[in-house]
Amino acid sequence: MAKNKNTNTLNLREKDPYLTREQQKYDHPLPSREWIIELLEQAGIPQKIPTLAEKLSITDEEFEFFERRLKAMARDGQILINRKNLVCVAEKLDIVKCRVEMHKDGFAFAVPLKTTGDKDFVLYERQLRGVMNGDIVTVRPAGLDKRGRREAQVLDIVERGQKSIVGRFYLERGVAVLEPEDKRLHQNVILEPDSVAQLQPKSGQVIVAEIESYPENHRPAVAKITEILGDYADSGMEIEIAVRKHKLPHEFSTGCLKAADKIPDKVRATDRKNRVDLRDLPLVTIDGETSRDFDDAVYAEKIGRNYRLVVAIADVSHYVQPHDLIDIDARERATSVYFPRRVIPMLPEKLSNGICSLNPDVERLCMVCDMTITYAGNVKSYEFYPAIMKSHGRLTYNQVWQWIENKTENQFSGCLNVLYKLFQILQQKRFKRGAMEFETIETQMIFDDNGKIERIEEVHRNDAHKLIEECMLAANVCAADFLLKHQHNALYRNHSGPTPEKLATLREQLALLGLRLGGGDDPQPKHYGELAAQITDRPDREIIQSMLLRSMQQAVYEPENEGHFGLAYEHYTHFTSPIRRYPDLLVHRAIKAILAKKTYDESSWQELGAHCSFCERRADEASRDVENWLKTYFMRDKVGDVFGGKISRITNFGVFVTLDDVHIDGMIHVSELGEDYFQYREDLMAMIGERSGVRFDVGDRVQVKVARADLETSRIDLLLISEVKKSKKSRKSTQFDDRLPEGKLTKKSSKKIQIATSVLDEAARLLAESDAKSMRKAKRKKADKTSETTPKARKKTEKPKKSVKIKPKSESRQPAKSNQSDSPRKRARAAKQRSKN
Repeated sequence: MAKNKNTNTLNLREKDPYLTREQQKYDHPLPSREWIIELLEQAGIPQKIPTLAEKLSITDEEFEFFERRLKAMARDGQILINRKNLVCVAEKLDIVKCRVEMHKDGFAFAVPLKTTGDKDFVLYERQLRGVMNGDIVTVRPAGLDKRGRREAQVLDIVERGQKSIVGRFYLERGVAVLEPEDKRLHQNVILEPDSVAQLQPKSGQVIVAEIESYPENHRPAVAKITEILGDYADSGMEIEIAVRKHKLPHEFSTGCLKAADKIPDKVRATDRKNRVDLRDLPLVTIDGETSRDFDDAVYAEKIGRNYRLVVAIADVSHYVQPHDLIDIDARERATSVYFPRRVIPMLPEKLSNGICSLNPDVERLCMVCDMTITYAGNVKSYEFYPAIMKSHGRLTYNQVWQWIENKTENQFSGCLNVLYKLFQILQQKRFKRGAMEFETIETQMIFDDNGKIERIEEVHRNDAHKLIEECMLAANVCAADFLLKHQHNALYRNHSGPTPEKLATLREQLALLGLRLGGGDDPQPKHYGELAAQITDRPDREIIQSMLLRSMQQAVYEPENEGHFGLAYEHYTHFTSPIRRYPDLLVHRAIKAILAKKTYDESSWQELGAHCSFCERRADEASRDVENWLKTYFMRDKVGDVFGGKISRITNFGVFVTLDDVHIDGMIHVSELGEDYFQYREDLMAMIGERSGVRFDVGDRVQVKVARADLETSRIDLLLISEVKKSKKSRKSTQFDDRLPEGKLTKKSSKKIQIATSVLDEAARLLAESDAKSMRKAKRKKADKTSETTPKARKKTEKPKKSVKIKPKSESRQPAKSNQSDSPRKRARAAKQRSKN
């Protein structure tokens, strides 16, 4: 620390290139982070904190705040403060700041917060002592493991990802423990006795506990109970568990709610200034029947040979300013989360269902993308501007499609017909561009008045869904183009194609199915699209689609544009849903700044993109957990019922079947597939019986009975009650299958096959044994002729070797019974006689 400032240290602090920025933010600014890092790099060696403070003229009064800044930089992975209290530049040490994502099998991945294009690090059990799922850590690369994956050493736990845990309460040998619902938390948590005595939970109840001490070496975490949620099967409990398990922010802060209350219910006169008036333009919203928030409206008209398409999006950025109380909560959530019967919104209801929702016949503020599109589907020009609008109708997908399909005349017919014609042009352009379009089965749960699932229905996407989708895609592409042209920072929606490793795996899998992906080492979206068109009528279409999707990388938000592989766009961003996605709100702010000839910036676009991508994945996982639990609960009273179904996935531990009508997946364990030992052949992507040759392929039809619906694991166990009915593609693999009605094995035919198989196996074994004897005789004769050793040595070399029986691969684990004392000749005659019989 320096109490007396000299000229050099004063000059060094004043030379901070970011001093002006710091002075604008703070009354008594400290040296900027960038300047601290630059000085550390110039020094060339790690620096002690007091030495660094002295160089920067940090006074005694400032020293505490300076230490806080250094610790904040360490938390952000910019520097490392080692055990000797030396400050090191992170990049010099190859230190990477990561989020830990545990796997239920005991290992974990360290996902870098700053995307570099490199793969995630793998962490094994020895590196995970004291680390929990979701922790932010600093790691140092530590070479490659046996599988060629990047390993890392955890240096420091920067921030804990788990503040509280949800799970079941149990007493184990008199010790109160919490068994986490999140299976990525591998150890039970010891509960503080006073909290147990105070709240008195019952065994098996769902509780929430706040962590008081974290695990260290082999010592478990300790927590105190803060809340008893109730019994596991209570209505709505699945959502309460998912919300807490995935750490979803579900309660708005008091400050956020107070700020939302101050927002007016109606558009004020002052809000209309400097906006284009579109209140007379017949814009309409088209959404699902159950939708409550409407953030987009559309209008189209024909202008000569071209089309005008207007996409109006709710102007959330007018009401939510950067870093205000509403924005802080919205940034933390980053996305709305949708559950059956419940939504956790990104914005308070006052905005999402009120002033920012484009409800019919009321004035609303909006941001508009006004496009001119040619008859060939090319965007000739576009313009962004803030406007005021009034929706002329709240329409639904099914309603619009019925009108278009039946050519119903009404007040919206003119606009809708033009929209549909434009959609057909844009869709044709999409096909030419080579964008992928996979038709997957979507379902929705229908609940009764008591909150119980009444039925599960298949949702069919009609052309009205696709019409709105094409309009939104066009606006998103224009937004990305606008940002790139003006070189303004924002978050792009990037989707990368296949990595070389994933591409090689995909080609191997497709070859087994008689399919081929074009494009060589650099396939383009059109090659994926061509293959998708080939598999439309295949029974294994869905599994092939999954293969294609898995070969590509996950879509993410990033500040640098990398293009969208799946949609075949060179640039793409999200502009059309600022009510439910934070990146869209950021894009609106950036576009507004460009229009006002200003700049909107964030301190770290890279980390903000990583945060939004993480929150999106977290929301998807939470929704999937709830849906799986509800489906399992729905199947509880169907235990013992028989269903038809189709094999949708095969693993080494069992076969997954999608049940007809209910569209729910259950599993037949490998031990329940029949009286045989079944092996998963990854090279064939099939399950095959060792003895019988019975083969299960994806797409095969089976009949099953529901054996168990386990709420604890959200797993449905099935029993096979009929043999597999082969699809055309897999019928070739089982020679006897074509001779049996519908691929079923009767008891009589099965017995014949077993006898025939035993005879063939026995004959093959005898033939192999005979060949082996002949080879040994030939070797001995050759040895007798060429050996020049003494008689004693020759006698030693001529000792008979132990006979080795060569068994063919198809030999059963339980060979046909035979008399061990019989000679091979007798056994061959017996086998021949059985064959005649």
